[in-house]
Amino acid sequence: MDKFPGDATTEAERDLESAISRVARWQGRAMRYRPVTGGISNPNFRIWLDDEARSYFVKIPGKGTEMFIDRAAALDASRTAARLGIGPAVYEDLAADGIEIADFIEGRRSCTHADFRDLALCRTALDVYKKLHGAPKLGLTKTVFDMIEEHIDQVKTLGGWFPPDFPFLEREYRRARAALEASGLDLVPCFNDPMAGNFMVDDAGTIMLIDYEYASNNDRCYDLGIWFGEMFFDAAMERTLIEHYFGRVEAATVARVMLHKALADVKWSTWSMVQNKVSALDFDFFKYGAWKHMRARSIIQDPRWESWLSAV
Repeated sequence: MDKFPGDATTEAERDLESAISRVARWQGRAMRYRPVTGGISNPNFRIWLDDEARSYFVKIPGKGTEMFIDRAAALDASRTAARLGIGPAVYEDLAADGIEIADFIEGRRSCTHADFRDLALCRTALDVYKKLHGAPKLGLTKTVFDMIEEHIDQVKTLGGWFPPDFPFLEREYRRARAALEASGLDLVPCFNDPMAGNFMVDDAGTIMLIDYEYASNNDRCYDLGIWFGEMFFDAAMERTLIEHYFGRVEAATVARVMLHKALADVKWSTWSMVQNKVSALDFDFFKYGAWKHMRARSIIQDPRWESWLSAV
């Protein structure tokens, strides 16, 4: 149900109304808003101004997200995506407060996992990734190694939960890191957050990406690995997509992607245990993190793990 300024009943709505009251170019104009569901880090809203045909997306930083999201870096990545035509236009009215304002994308819907059973759409998504990966470097370089180290320290500081076998997971993470760093990192602008809902598709099958708050310069195979994992692709599909992206399938590339798949799950499982301590959102971060721990184990305990470590 739409609400109007003054109708707020929740903390998130009060934060939104306080924010939009500070947008100078919106002063004195009739407006209404509605929550946008689907995110698991921040309260999000859609804003309509009665004298404009378009509407706006407004993201209020979630409690505790400053621990792992650099809002200035997110704005930098969003600007890059907008220039490339793969993300919506962004506005900097409240950038000093870390509040994101962007065009609400019309004529597109969020993808689901079922959409990515379509090989043609998967190839289109990879083409969008290639466009981002080919852009000039972002201002922030933050590899998956940096992310994992950050989250491990945060969980320790917060007194959060580690699974009993975390020493095993951490040891294998460090082995994978050593192997990848020895082979050299291929740092490019990366999306780093491929939830299906962050891919916006239209009737023509074109894709735009939204939500660049985790974007950074990172190894390109991380972007592929985490997306492959999030979409639950089988090995045959992964090889097909690697060939589409690189033009060929090489053992070293497959190995790099597989190591990054495991590292992505270590990263997000540990991130979840941070969120479990600090987030005010109604989401079961503990369950989400425990599941990610299980999937990381499934890759690390694969009989091919040692060969992947050697092949990169």
